[in-house]
Amino acid sequence: MAPQRHTALEPVAWLLGTWRGRGKVFYPTIDDFTYEEECFFSHNGKPFLIYSQRTWDPGTGAPRHSETGYWRPAGPARVEIVLAHPTGQTEVSEGTIDGTSIDVHSTSIGATATAKDVTALSRVYELSNERLSYTLAMAAVGEPLTGHLRATLERAR
Repeated sequence: MAPQRHTALEPVAWLLGTWRGRGKVFYPTIDDFTYEEECFFSHNGKPFLIYSQRTWDPGTGAPRHSETGYWRPAGPARVEIVLAHPTGQTEVSEGTIDGTSIDVHSTSIGATATAKDVTALSRVYELSNERLSYTLAMAAVGEPLTGHLRATLERAR
């Protein structure tokens, strides 16, 4: 039996489900490339979304990036995101919800001793015509906050 959705999730309920699509990576220190992606947003009846994401090479199927964590509505039109990355970083971001648009900026980045130096992240998610699009900007390895990812996903279920 599926748990009843917590009322605090109403502002982000449009994210629930599985999303699949394709994206592009670009950054001043690397060559551009594309990836395929799958994101999952679910809940367990508590006042947060459970999130996981994975990407892979569209030609070989080799894994690329993944991240996992929680999206927490934090009052009227606010959201907090707590994520762990296998590259050694943790991310805490906070921002706004405006209908089917979410705009967040990192308030804290943690790192292991061997992780690349990431100092800031920002994300914008938008739902339009049943497609979830996002952009991610990153400040890392001496570069200022600049665009890094762009993707469009469709609801798979």
